[in-house]
Amino acid sequence: MATLPQIAVLGAGIFVKTQYIPRLAEISHLFCLKYIWSRSEESSRGAVEIAKQHFPGVECKWGDQGLNDIVQDSSLIGTAVVLAGQVQVDISLKLLKAGKHVIQEKPAATSIPEIETALASYKSVCTNPGLPIWAVAENYRFEPAFVESKKLVAGVGDMMNVQVIIEGSMNSSNPYFSSSWRRNFEGGFILDMGVHFIAGLRMMVGCEVTSVSAITSHTDRTLPPPDIISSNFKLENGCSGVFVMVVSSSSPKIIWRVVGSKGTVQVERGKVDGKHGYLVSLYSADGQCKSTFHPFCGVHEELKFFIHDIVQANLKGNGYEAEPRSSFVEGARDVAVLEAMLESGSKGGTLVNVKKF
Repeated sequence: MATLPQIAVLGAGIFVKTQYIPRLAEISHLFCLKYIWSRSEESSRGAVEIAKQHFPGVECKWGDQGLNDIVQDSSLIGTAVVLAGQVQVDISLKLLKAGKHVIQEKPAATSIPEIETALASYKSVCTNPGLPIWAVAENYRFEPAFVESKKLVAGVGDMMNVQVIIEGSMNSSNPYFSSSWRRNFEGGFILDMGVHFIAGLRMMVGCEVTSVSAITSHTDRTLPPPDIISSNFKLENGCSGVFVMVVSSSSPKIIWRVVGSKGTVQVERGKVDGKHGYLVSLYSADGQCKSTFHPFCGVHEELKFFIHDIVQANLKGNGYEAEPRSSFVEGARDVAVLEAMLESGSKGGTLVNVKKF
């Protein structure tokens, strides 16, 4: 029987406890979770206590010494970096330099200069193109709703217009409301939450956003600025669209809509039979509508693909191509679109070209 690959999770916050540990438990037959690391012993032990229900052999690591232990442990082939956005890239690169595959939580980075530096550093440590693997955990690209909608968009004729309308709920009852790192970088919740919605947009339309013109504003003083962004954008296929995102205290309303010459495809976040997910609707030219509901499963899928990739990369070595949906470059392109919108907003709506990666 083949030995299971060993991985470590770096981070012990809300998302690790509520998503990573449960989702990793669903695929626990594919790997061995060896360590959970955090900056503090208390935080690490708290996450390990939860994880031990599914991974009885998992160990605590914390602080600089614990991080060095993980870097130097040759038995580890994969790591999940789920930390504050400002420190993720540096720690990911440290692990990559040690030859370990990395799946890093979004955002890929917090600025364009950080992306450029990160890509140059990654290129210098790659033993072969794309190895070790640096994945960004953008679960929207793995949601079946967006996989299906991309296929449906291809069948609605010429793309005429795209609309993305986001009313993202963020108030004191949300566990991420007090997250200090999300409040302490430019763009705040707009960037941290917005990369998901840009990923969904890019997945559906199947091409890149080339330029934007945006107006930003700040209404809710309990949130970092901006909390509203309204942008026109142009796709490389010539189609135009609108992206509106409001971070508010109300219930979320989230819609992506692609209007074609032969029909319209819409993805709407919702709840059916107690399950949260996405309703994908195809409106045909004759007025008919066909809808399918897909419960959330993107985190499960992205982690399953990552485990598969690191096993295959270790077996096949040179020439192995990892799942492109989770590449660092894909995550960087999501950030680049939002960074262009934020730049345009800071300049009163000036047209800004999206940085290409």
